[in-house]
Amino acid sequence: MKVGLFDFQNEALDELQTKLKVARQLASIDNPQVISFSAPTGAGKTIVMTALFEDIFYGEPGFDAQSDAIILWISDMPELNEQTRLKIEGMSDRIRVRQLVNIDSDFDARELEGGNVYFINTQKLGNDKLLTRQGDSRTFPIWETFTNTAKSLPDRFYVVIDEAHRGMRTSTSTTDAKTIMQRFLLGNSDVGLSKMPMVIGVSATPKRFEELLSGTTHTVHKVYIKAEDVRESGLLKDRILIDYPEIPVQAETTMLIEATNKWLEMSNRWSEYCVKEKEDQEVNPIMVIQVQDGTDEILTKTDLGDCLVAIESVLGRRLRDGEVVHNFNEVGDLNINEHSIRYVEASRIQENQNIKVVFFKLSLSTGWDCPRAEVMMSFRRAEDHTYIAQLLGRMVRTPLARRIDIDANLNDVYLYLPHYNQEAVLSVIEDLNSSEDVPPTETGTSREQVTLNRREGIEEVFEAMNELVTYRVNKARQQSSLRRLLGLARGLTHDKIEEALLDSVTSELVQQMKLEVQRLRDNSLFEEIGGQFNTVGLKRVAVKQGTTFVEDTSEYTISTASSDLEVHFQQAGRLLSNGLHMSYWKFNRDKSANDAKLEVIVLTKDHEGMTNLENFAKTRFNDLYTKYKREIFRLKEQRRKHYERLRLSYSDPQDIPWILSESIDFRRSVNAPSYEKHLYLEDDGSFKADLGPWEIDVINIELENDAVVGWLRNVDRKKWSLEIPYRDGGYVKPMFPDLLLVRKDSKGFLFDILEPHDPSLRDNAAKAVGLAEFAERHWGLFDRIQLIRKKKGADGTERYYRLDMGNDEVRQKVLAVTDNNQLDQIFELHSII
Repeated sequence: MKVGLFDFQNEALDELQTKLKVARQLASIDNPQVISFSAPTGAGKTIVMTALFEDIFYGEPGFDAQSDAIILWISDMPELNEQTRLKIEGMSDRIRVRQLVNIDSDFDARELEGGNVYFINTQKLGNDKLLTRQGDSRTFPIWETFTNTAKSLPDRFYVVIDEAHRGMRTSTSTTDAKTIMQRFLLGNSDVGLSKMPMVIGVSATPKRFEELLSGTTHTVHKVYIKAEDVRESGLLKDRILIDYPEIPVQAETTMLIEATNKWLEMSNRWSEYCVKEKEDQEVNPIMVIQVQDGTDEILTKTDLGDCLVAIESVLGRRLRDGEVVHNFNEVGDLNINEHSIRYVEASRIQENQNIKVVFFKLSLSTGWDCPRAEVMMSFRRAEDHTYIAQLLGRMVRTPLARRIDIDANLNDVYLYLPHYNQEAVLSVIEDLNSSEDVPPTETGTSREQVTLNRREGIEEVFEAMNELVTYRVNKARQQSSLRRLLGLARGLTHDKIEEALLDSVTSELVQQMKLEVQRLRDNSLFEEIGGQFNTVGLKRVAVKQGTTFVEDTSEYTISTASSDLEVHFQQAGRLLSNGLHMSYWKFNRDKSANDAKLEVIVLTKDHEGMTNLENFAKTRFNDLYTKYKREIFRLKEQRRKHYERLRLSYSDPQDIPWILSESIDFRRSVNAPSYEKHLYLEDDGSFKADLGPWEIDVINIELENDAVVGWLRNVDRKKWSLEIPYRDGGYVKPMFPDLLLVRKDSKGFLFDILEPHDPSLRDNAAKAVGLAEFAERHWGLFDRIQLIRKKKGADGTERYYRLDMGNDEVRQKVLAVTDNNQLDQIFELHSII
């Protein structure tokens, strides 16, 4: 693949392989197998499927290659097929362009040819279409071609149904296909199509697809990508912010001007970000304007000319040719206010960087994929809220396929609704949060969802906070230490932090491999393992003609052919990763090629040897990361995230620098109370938050201390939050302490972690131990690390009692705690007020 997969995509790929291994062993026309692949909007289903196609054709360890496999991709829209074909061509480095074949009306073959990915849409499969009829120079109707292929190669003919929820309506009986798409699942004797032995249905909403199959003999294997995994990946925007009039007034033009101002602001923010981070690609945001329907006499009831005037009043200039386009399917190019407004297909908008404004009615919700769409203005009435929800579900992809940490505003989508009241807006929010076809992006009004910026005048506080660390529990897929080490070395070389490091680390690993091979030879294990790969044992029997009587038997061995050895060598290379097998082969030029390859193969089959290599790589990774973490911290955001993923992809939780951005996203109620000295403030210089009673009491007590210069309300599960791991029931989980406090003394800044926690909660002991372990590892970075509870003292008065993990004696006692009763006893003896 030319592009890397996110962890959740790799996990889905692994699961698809596992399901397909079973399916292709069982698949036949009489025993059809179906994979239901549920991929939420924004999950990158085409990327996952492209990687799967590569593995089908070329194999992976444990997943045998089928170079003669046939893949048929079916959709109900020609435009979607073309998008998919171009994406596969652009993402795969192993599937060639000649292997991507469009089935056109002149296609005629008894069977589909192995090694290809074919594309067809249902519009070409109607009964009146050339493909489906015999004659007119056609020998095989396309239905017969599909059936012949299914019968000849049931274990390697993969039929992929894109958007598999479409055309899957059911009736009282599911024994007959009701639509063209259903024919591939249920068969259709009238046209001569059998059931397809292996089908992969891809959909964000698989319910209809699976319901159709529930009354059949198909075996259904399910692979689901979780919506929260997509959200965590950074592929989707964090929030949808909705603006509407506080009281019902005529506000169309006013809100269009406000939307244009926001679009212009986003354009400037993206420009500044791309320049600062030296991005290879620019991000040019688009404003989409949803207009009202028209009548028989007019195209739309919305005055497009007035819209252009309002937009130009904000820009302070005339809109240029090509900057404004439309997607009204019923007309071609328009002339409005002497502007030529071209018609552009929805799928072509994203690629045209010159497009800035798009007018449309409803059509963009189908075939629309434009991460550049940042701002939307809708002139439609409240009864159309379902269509608005559908469209927004297509607008939340992040332009750079990652979250932006530096500027929280760049992770938002803005929606302006002049004809909506609060009740109607809540309907939109409900649709966005309940519909299964909507991505998991936080939705709310701009009155409640705000962006906070760093408080001015405390730059030295944030500079000091750069030394702090956090954790990101279960945020990265586990990788072997070999893969992590080589990825780190390659990155540090690429970023010119130490340019010869990759060669140096590779040489070190090769030397370690040589030591492990020598150990195997010294223990006489090499020949024992290697004999399975460098020779093949054969038996010969002699049978007299005309009888089954065996006259003689003999056994002998022959050397394994180089091509067969090469297969094992490549499999070993995938286990070692990053071309390490080839590096070993090149470093051992004094040996024959087959001898060096056999050594690699044998080593990867030896558990002790691979464990030793892993341990060496783990230690070396930690040493290098510690040595260069300051240089990594100074890299641009995209590169820092690369190293962060490598750091976090180990089985045990790993600390990373806690990088607090210039702005953060925050949610509070409209009437939330204000607090002083917060590190981040709203545009008006205030900080408002909905704190719990204990949090309010604790922070008010702390703010009475003049040494306090600032504090942070640490929100659960935000990308910017302070996160600490703890173990509960055998699992590692994250906790998010409520408050971070910053104090200053004569020596500098002191950082405190304060966690008011109800003692009746089951997780008390586990979280206390987690805080103590964090303090044990990072005692030099934080001063007080306190678990706080409210209880009555000996005098009967309720006070807040604190157990400080920054105190060595307390910490050692808490580390030994196994249940809440023991923790309660420590609180009684060692807590302070």
